[in-house]
Amino acid sequence: MNYKLLVLDVDGTLLNEAKEISKRTFATLLKVQQMGVRIVLASGRPTYGLIPLAKKLELGRYGGYILSYNGSQIMKAENGELLFERRINPEMIPYLEKKAHKNNFAIFTYNENCIFTHSPENPHIIREAELNDLVILEEEEFSTSIDFAPSKCMLVSDDEEALIGLEQHWKKRLDGALDVFRSEKYFLEVVPCGIDKANTLGVLLEALKLKRDEVIAIGDGVCDVTMIQLAGLGIAMGNAQDSVKACADMVTLSNEEDGVAVAIEKAILADIRPADVPLDELNKQAQHALMGNLGIQYTYASEDRVEATMPVDVRTRQPFGILHGGATLALAETVAGLGSMILCQPDEFVVGMQVSGNHISSAHEGDTVRAVGTMVHRGRSSHVWNVDVFTSTNKLVSSIRVVNSVMKKR
Repeated sequence: MNYKLLVLDVDGTLLNEAKEISKRTFATLLKVQQMGVRIVLASGRPTYGLIPLAKKLELGRYGGYILSYNGSQIMKAENGELLFERRINPEMIPYLEKKAHKNNFAIFTYNENCIFTHSPENPHIIREAELNDLVILEEEEFSTSIDFAPSKCMLVSDDEEALIGLEQHWKKRLDGALDVFRSEKYFLEVVPCGIDKANTLGVLLEALKLKRDEVIAIGDGVCDVTMIQLAGLGIAMGNAQDSVKACADMVTLSNEEDGVAVAIEKAILADIRPADVPLDELNKQAQHALMGNLGIQYTYASEDRVEATMPVDVRTRQPFGILHGGATLALAETVAGLGSMILCQPDEFVVGMQVSGNHISSAHEGDTVRAVGTMVHRGRSSHVWNVDVFTSTNKLVSSIRVVNSVMKKR
């Protein structure tokens, strides 16, 4: 596969209007990670608000990242390690607050799981707190209460013309000190100078030693334009503004029509060949799953044949020192599962339906058995695999039949 990093905006892109990840999109993102593509959630949301989405998508297991505050932070989803961070000089806060008061705007900022503001009743601030599961702290003396360096500050107003006016003024007045832009018609964001999604994504690419051609970026907003242009394949959502679509290499369906899933299926999954399957990466990712706990390792994959090995040791033997039949069945299901996943169409996923085995001879502790899965039947709604398990001396231990159901994503 050409692509190794998938960068996703969140609101209006990954999430539908109900602020949910659809079942089809969820299944597609899990599959693309299983194929070795890392995911970056790139959003204006605070880090705290993105962590639940990262956990749901299992980014920590697959080496993903969180790019938050429109680029002010990059965090490893696996362990919370910060790879990059830029913050606003706290000395600028009184000036920002003064301008907010003068224009009758609300102002707020974030710190960990809290929003600090002098306008806790503002509906847009309340909505922001609800979206990110944040606590609102009312601070009448806003700038005095900010004893930390914020990742960004937000000015809020329903007077769009007034926000545009202040944005244009600040682009000149604060040039070289802070950057400003409107992320919504009612939000004016203030961030450290030089911060946007593309610049911060560039830092991550350098750290991962990846090229732009190895990146796909998908977004819907003006804040996503720079990362869409940076990526080797920049994709605009169907619900994006025309100005955003004009900057993209392609346009997918809207966030209400599984646009992210459709784009990934076309750009990545449709072109997967067995030779592209990163077996080493799959083995690494599975080290904390059942497969890893049993010591199973994929060794070969083609369209109609998959092989894997498993040690006969304390994890897989019976008390008498011979291979456990249950561990053997798990090995067979693991092999057949990968085989069916390779064969599935981009809009399909696999569910194990039945496994039955004939145990013919024994394998003893200290040996390593080899499973060879071959396709017996490839139907539109089911796959049938035969998995033979051999000792290191090529003695047949078990012959197992696995049936997988092939289902359409909804």
